[in-house]
Amino acid sequence: MMKQLRGRNLKHPGCLIGVTLGMIIGIIVAGVMAAKFNVAMYTDLWVWFGIVIGLAIIGWITGDRLSSRFHALEDDAPDSSSSDKPQ
Repeated sequence: MMKQLRGRNLKHPGCLIGVTLGMIIGIIVAGVMAAKFNVAMYTDLWVWFGIVIGLAIIGWITGDRLSSRFHALEDDAPDSSSSDKPQ
């Protein structure tokens, strides 16, 4: 699987993971705040939105930093001299 990620920017997968975790964690935290602490609905929504956006930004930055570690392999590059086109 890591060979498929070589030479690609991991910002977008990192952001997707951050948004997914943010949705899950944000819904749980907002539900607990509403049920146990009787917090206003708008406060719950802002907390949920903040968690989702915060984790998405963290995922974006982490993916950007990890991208530099997975450089493209030289032997994986397609060779321009050998093509499958008929001559």
